[in-house]
Formats: sequence, C-alpha cells, structure tokens
Amino acid sequence: MNVGTFASIVALMFLLELPDKTMIATIVMSTKARPSSIVMGASSAFVVQMGIAVAAGGLLTLLPARPKEFVVALLFLAGAAYLLFVSEKEVVEEGEEEAGAERPGTRWREISTAFTVIFIGEFGDLTQIQAANFVARTHQPLEVFLASSIALITISFVGAYGGRLLQRVVPLAKIRLGGGLIFAGLGVYTLVKAFAS
Repeated sequence: MNVGTFASIVALMFLLELPDKTMIATIVMSTKARPSSIVMGASSAFVVQMGIAVAAGGLLTLLPARPKEFVVALLFLAGAAYLLFVSEKEVVEEGEEEAGAERPGTRWREISTAFTVIFIGEFGDLTQIQAANFVARTHQPLEVFLASSIALITISFVGAYGGRLLQRVVPLAKIRLGGGLIFAGLGVYTLVKAFAS
C-alpha cells in the first residue's frame, strides 16, 4: 500500500468517526471522568474493533471479484446513506445515551467504562464496516488495521480533549455532509467499476 492510500484511509476513517455516536459518547464521558482515562479506554476499544473489522474484511476478499465489488459498493452507499439521511439529533441522542453512566470514580473504572461504551457502540458501526470494506478493496489487512486504528485513536484524543470546541468550529452537520458525499462518490465509482468489468 502506498503512502497516499494509507493517508486516505486515515483521513476518511477520521472524518467518518467525527459525526458518529461513539465520538459524541467520548465527548460526554470526558465531562464526567478524566480525559486521559477516556482516551485509554476508548482507544483500546477502537483497536480491538478494528481487529474484528479487518478479520471480517479478510473474509470479503474470498469472494470472486465482481460480487465483491458489489458488496463493497453497497457498504460505501450504506455509509453514505447513514451520514446523509440519519438526523444529527438521532446521532447525538444515541451517543449521549451510551455515555450516560454516572461518574465512574476510580481511574480503572473510568477506563473500563470508556472501553465498554465504545466497544459496544462500535459494533456494526460505520467505521467498522468501512474498515472491512477497505480490506476487501486493498487486500492489505495490516495496513488498513494500522491506518484505521491511527484515525480512531486520534478521534479518542479529539473527543476527550477538544470535542466540544471542535463542534463549535466545524458544525456536525457539515462534517456528516462531507463524509456522506465522499462515501456516495466511492460507492458510485465502485458500482461503475463492477459493471464495467
């Protein structure tokens, strides 16, 4: 995998996670616990989930080329539909619900609470699906795992230390729109490629 592709995966995964419910959950948890604890717990959960996603993506690579292209296109288009059509309010409410636990207290409890909230929230989530999708497209699971993990660990830091400020600078709706348009474009491109082959 070249540096440009690696950087693109990092950037896309970062953009996808910004408007997501687990980002909202990270922001909310950081108001109730030490941000460093939230970063440790959330980052660990994201890395484990990316491992699961990469394994699932490896299974997708076993499909013949044309059906695989259709599955990948559908995953991109599903991601675009989520970002473009699921309301911002629903995402915020869901994230706040997941993070709604009382102030955990000890550092270990804060870390384990953050891990649990993010681990559960990330199951079947857009970034997990797209990581599997990238593995199916690139056939490079280690690189996708590293790129996705870097993006999501960065999101943990952003959410825990600067999430509220970020949302004042860049509205959530604009982040969602940008991510949705990128994934719609990738989905259409993949479909055209599948039909052309």
